[in-house]
Amino acid sequence: MSNNIESILHEDRIFKPTADFKSQANITEEKYHALKAKADEDYEGYWCDLAREKLDWSKDFTVGLDDSNAPFYKWFADGELNASYNCIDRHLEEKEDKLAIIFEADDGSVEQYTYKELHDEVCRLANALTAQGIEKGDRVIIYMPMIPQAVFAMQACARIGAIHSIVFGGFSAEALRDRIEDAGARMVITANAGCRGGKSVPLKGAVDAALEKGGDSVRKVIVYKRTDDEVPMKEGRDISWHDAIAGMSNYHDAVMVNAEHPLFLLYTSGSTGKPKGIQHSTGGYLLNAYVTNEWVFDLKDSDVFWCTADVGWITGHTYVAYGPLSMGMTIVMFEGVPTYPDAGRFWQVCQDHGVTVFYTAPTAIRALMKFGDDLPKQYDLSKLRLLGTVGEPINPEAWIWYHDVIGRGECPIVDTWWQTETGAHMIAPVPGVTDLKPGSCTKPLPGIDAHIVDEEGVELTHGEGGYLVVRKPWPSMVRTIWNDDERFVDTYFAMFKNKYYVVGDSAHLDHDGNFWIMGRIDDVLNVSGHRLGTMEIESALVSHEHVAEAAVVGKPHDVKGESIFAFVVMNMEVPPGDERLALVQELRNHVAKEIGPIAKPDDIRFGSNLPKTRSGKIMRRLLRSIAKGEEITSDTSTLEDPSILDQFMQPHK
Repeated sequence: MSNNIESILHEDRIFKPTADFKSQANITEEKYHALKAKADEDYEGYWCDLAREKLDWSKDFTVGLDDSNAPFYKWFADGELNASYNCIDRHLEEKEDKLAIIFEADDGSVEQYTYKELHDEVCRLANALTAQGIEKGDRVIIYMPMIPQAVFAMQACARIGAIHSIVFGGFSAEALRDRIEDAGARMVITANAGCRGGKSVPLKGAVDAALEKGGDSVRKVIVYKRTDDEVPMKEGRDISWHDAIAGMSNYHDAVMVNAEHPLFLLYTSGSTGKPKGIQHSTGGYLLNAYVTNEWVFDLKDSDVFWCTADVGWITGHTYVAYGPLSMGMTIVMFEGVPTYPDAGRFWQVCQDHGVTVFYTAPTAIRALMKFGDDLPKQYDLSKLRLLGTVGEPINPEAWIWYHDVIGRGECPIVDTWWQTETGAHMIAPVPGVTDLKPGSCTKPLPGIDAHIVDEEGVELTHGEGGYLVVRKPWPSMVRTIWNDDERFVDTYFAMFKNKYYVVGDSAHLDHDGNFWIMGRIDDVLNVSGHRLGTMEIESALVSHEHVAEAAVVGKPHDVKGESIFAFVVMNMEVPPGDERLALVQELRNHVAKEIGPIAKPDDIRFGSNLPKTRSGKIMRRLLRSIAKGEEITSDTSTLEDPSILDQFMQPHK
């Protein structure tokens, strides 16, 4: 029996950069190889040179990497800068009239903000925060809809040196309270409600409920009026956004902070149940946010960039609120959902705002695939020149659809691997250089020392699956878990005696040196002594012409150890009776044909969708409970549609 993880998915299609794209790319082959050579030759100097080239510093640094207290690494630690200044002020001389944000609301109305207008909004709010007693180092919770004011709030916190922590608007009052208390937040910035799919989504009520039974550190709550919904305001604590900024100056001198000063905390779910407050620095984080936008998205001054992620997630931090703005780009923000008022909404937004670079999740791509090829063809997507995916590995068949239907067979697809903890892209194509393979995130970016090792930490060669690790610290890496250094070391470094950063994903290398993510280590199935990654089985299912989406989990099995349990969404009506049984057998045989009999699902259940959060994340822990026949007792308040669970509960006859 092997302890290594077996790679069972085979994908050999290759898409090379076109001559046209190569001719205009930010990173040419020559520059790419020069970057890699510099990183190999002088790793610390490589990052120092980039930091000085890409960011504006009020005080230069004299030390690049400080590894004296590893694994608590520091970068540029004696330098000083301000993230908001780097995202806004430094562009004003040449770009004050350039659009910074194009916002399309749920109802289709549009607002636009130039860099000068963004500066004024952020400065007024920064002055308001200071007037309300917020100081450098204070923590501020932001619990907002996906509207420009969320970015104003992030930038205003950064401007005064306050540490923001965004809580996604889909989280419950209990989850919000946990984060408020762990962070010791002094303020909450929220809205009365948000708008989503034609409905009002209350927010202020959750804040009130969270603070009713805890959150004693909070002194003030600022409430933005997004809708006409009236909400109670607690005297002495609550103040409207309008009143808070009234009379405030549109000038604020950005507070320069040490490069290691925390820019933000972002909480991720932990395996123990208690959320982990991922702490990111200012200087190192902003550097990787800048260079990945420049290298991976190939962003230019003429681009209109739309990353569909909510700012409640790391993707919305790095590829909405900070990275593109640090480059002086125009971004699109969208409040709604991809299927309201119909499934053409994403493509309408791309068409109407002239989006050139589009970045979304495989979950959204698979969901929109279900509506067929004709719908996107009703929209003019001719300005799109590059497409990206984020959040999970993309199934090869979804990649091909995205490439052929949305990208007209012309747009490179950058399949990006990274995490909340890494701060920015780690393994991703450089589109003017990298040969693309559907389903692979390709190769580590210059300066990222990623490898695959076995359980003993020994490096594996191509074809063998193992643990994805990063062997050298990089500037945007997580600094610690807020208030829990011990958990930080145990979670990310202890497995290999603090030598490597342990990602928590399984992966393998192909013969061309491309990385293939096989899933989370805890999503690896042990079937009759074979360790199989769930993502590869899901990709095999989705490659069937009638399967739109699939999620695979393990179920305890007396003989095999674990059996394979698949939850499937079809792009056709699921037939009843014997025809349904025949369909199940057809899907099992299809998986066997694609990757071998060992990967045949033992159980297959059908539903109209997978249980997802409002951000599109599949709730796999709920699927594991269903597979085991357990009653679901955990919080399901973040689910987009809780009724989906009922569909999967009953075995199909």
